[in-house]
Amino acid sequence: MIPILFENDDIIAVNKPEGLASIPERAKEKESVLSLLLPAFPQKLYVVHRLDKEASGVLIFARNAAAHKYLNAQFSSRTIKKIYVALTHGVIKDDRGIIDKPLRQFGSGRTGVDIQRGKSSATEFEVTKRFDAHTLIDVHTLTGRRHQIRAHLYSIGHPIVGDLHYGDKALQRTFPRLMLHAQKIILQLPSGQNVTIEAPIPESFQAVIGMVSR
Repeated sequence: MIPILFENDDIIAVNKPEGLASIPERAKEKESVLSLLLPAFPQKLYVVHRLDKEASGVLIFARNAAAHKYLNAQFSSRTIKKIYVALTHGVIKDDRGIIDKPLRQFGSGRTGVDIQRGKSSATEFEVTKRFDAHTLIDVHTLTGRRHQIRAHLYSIGHPIVGDLHYGDKALQRTFPRLMLHAQKIILQLPSGQNVTIEAPIPESFQAVIGMVSR
């Protein structure tokens, strides 16, 4: 069973493991977070947002239509705050910064910077630890584009460790996972209560940190 981080009558928040899709993929027989939750929560669950299959961390589903509408409004207005932890290749010199570059999705499924045709996109980061050849950062998305964090960090020469879509594939394959974890979501429930939901850093993530810190 997927670990449940928070549950009430309106939402379910789980800690999604890496390598598991948020919702069913084209191959319907493959498991997803949603398909694994349904036996325990047979009522309809509403998709509020998604995490990349390769990433881990906090994932929220609404349990009724009213909560779904309420949360969607918060995501649309960017009042929900999501904090990610990422490990990048290379040593980032600035202690903090904002990557403000327009992004668009290409036919290959990749997202990239496109000054002319891209949509406004901004990613805020803060360095928490530097290693000899890598940097651990906290990341906050100010907009919500597909692969935004991954594409933005790649665009400044610091792709996320283990990312097979962005960066040198031969090098990225030497790492067991994408080093991107949705650690925290801060939101308001339909009741008006403000909550912070946090997903602990998984052992698979900590193991890679141990690898690069030697």
